[in-house]
Amino acid sequence: MVSSRSAYRGPVFHVTTDYVREPGGITARRDVVRHTGSVVIMPVRRRSGKTEVLLVRQYRHAAQQYLWELAAGRIDAGESEPAAARRELAEETGLKARRWTRVLRFYPSPGFLDETMALYLAEGLTHGQAKPEDDEVIEQRFWPLRRAVAMAMRGRIRDGKTIAGLLWLAQKKTR
Repeated sequence: MVSSRSAYRGPVFHVTTDYVREPGGITARRDVVRHTGSVVIMPVRRRSGKTEVLLVRQYRHAAQQYLWELAAGRIDAGESEPAAARRELAEETGLKARRWTRVLRFYPSPGFLDETMALYLAEGLTHGQAKPEDDEVIEQRFWPLRRAVAMAMRGRIRDGKTIAGLLWLAQKKTR
């Protein structure tokens, strides 16, 4: 790092303009979106011998469309990943889970974003009352895993975190 300055500060993320010396010796400008990190929750149940996964559908302004995706949300300041996962699952779906397993941790777009996403498998589900944020209108539905994977492979599910989770789960089920 040669230098860094804050270029923008908002309620969800901030942006820094950094000048860095790259491994090849060149100094380059890098604008980086700084984010506290997110959790992704993959609620799974077995019904009639088949694995089903809960997806939520909501409008995403940046994509200009409604998307089917796994429940997810930002980790609040001072909050642990597991606590954020439990909170987001309850808020968006009303579900609680008895068993939690972190299965993936990844950078969704490391070329300009430092956010990490931790994907949690949620099992042993019980139903409750969803409490979405005021700006969230969320539809939810359990999909058979095979159908959800087919939707992703045909481009009907286009959200990267959801595709990663579905493919992880499908690979795990075929072992």
